[in-house]
Amino acid sequence: PGENAFQVKITAPDEQFTRVGVQVLDRKDGSFLVRYRMYASYKNLKIEVKTGDKHVAKSPYILKGPVYHENCDCPQEESSAWLEEMDCPQIIPQIQRDLGNFPVVDPDKIAKEIPQRFGQRQSLCHYTIKDNEVYIKTYGEHVGFRIFMDAILLSLTRKVKMPDVEFFVNLGDWPLEKKKIPQNLHPIFSWCGSSESKDIVMPTYDLTDSVLETMGRVSLDMLSVQANTGPSWEDKNTTAFWRGRDSRKERLELVKLSRKYPEIIDAAFTNFFFFKHDESLYGPIVKHISFFDFFKYKYQINIDGTVAAYRLPYLLAGNSVVLKQDSIYYEHFYNELQPWKHYIPFKSDLSDLLEKLQWAKEHDEEAKNIAKSGQEFARNNLMGDHIFCYYFKLFQEYASLQVSEPKIRDGMEKVQQPDDDLFPCTCHRKK
Repeated sequence: PGENAFQVKITAPDEQFTRVGVQVLDRKDGSFLVRYRMYASYKNLKIEVKTGDKHVAKSPYILKGPVYHENCDCPQEESSAWLEEMDCPQIIPQIQRDLGNFPVVDPDKIAKEIPQRFGQRQSLCHYTIKDNEVYIKTYGEHVGFRIFMDAILLSLTRKVKMPDVEFFVNLGDWPLEKKKIPQNLHPIFSWCGSSESKDIVMPTYDLTDSVLETMGRVSLDMLSVQANTGPSWEDKNTTAFWRGRDSRKERLELVKLSRKYPEIIDAAFTNFFFFKHDESLYGPIVKHISFFDFFKYKYQINIDGTVAAYRLPYLLAGNSVVLKQDSIYYEHFYNELQPWKHYIPFKSDLSDLLEKLQWAKEHDEEAKNIAKSGQEFARNNLMGDHIFCYYFKLFQEYASLQVSEPKIRDGMEKVQQPDDDLFPCTCHRKK
């Protein structure tokens, strides 16, 4: 129907002004997403959906409140009620797998042993959540990435009462717990897992940030990408596409392959950092292009960076087919993905990549269906609500393994809620 088919207006019936940003996203498959970001909290919201001047279906809809904006600190006391409202799954298999290595967690023991073992060489955050307040102590010099972890924890505590829990977050790329023997494994939360380590995996900082900042300062997130998937399948360029930096040897091989077969693969570096840039081998450095322009191409190559390439959720949400390198690294959802259903696999040394691309060209309808299944998977498993559910379930289940009380330890500071809010809210749950 075209992107201007529907007009959506959100107002608060009892207020003179309504501070709500609204965006209608056309997914170009006959479905639309409407997202809104509130900058203040309201008793009720009225949502009008019109086409031309006519209301659609049962519009206007009244959302009975109070409806709170993101910065409003008003946690639901009953976590079970929150989980139900959020429609969170009962069981998340990856969480079960990760926590299976830790039948018990002793906060006193890990508070001593983890800093001794990793605190000198790695960048870590030691968190305690107590009475729904967040406390932190950092180790190592590169702790800037704590902002993402601080932000999701504060956001969760504003929405729901978190269990008392004490844990360590690895701020680096590589998973840390590499012990072979099950005795004396240390529970470390990481954004990336690997088949050679026992870290507890969380959604990546990139995906987490895009959920929290949607309609804020990030332009690429799991909703915006759905409205920017380029031309329809039949009209896409049939060259395979890749852009990125030189963070892994196989990426160098991919660019060399592209220079040898430019009509099959368009792969180029946007910057050099890890290896020596030899222009005769890898060609010139090219300008960054918008991620949304990737979807002008039918075939997307996903190849590891320092660890897993964190762009996979966004690639899946598009309508191109993803060719994914076999890898020891994984994000929190990879184990639920199936090769040949959600993506086309190729060997980690790229030896069969050309063959797989050839297959995709000869089996266009099947490749299109794989792209569609990958897109469905992303829509059904990687949206904002899924990310909130994942974090909460992870902390809830981890908390239940603790054999002693989490403590606010020496040297911990309280992580404050943002106080620069122009429109403070009154929480109806507080006396």
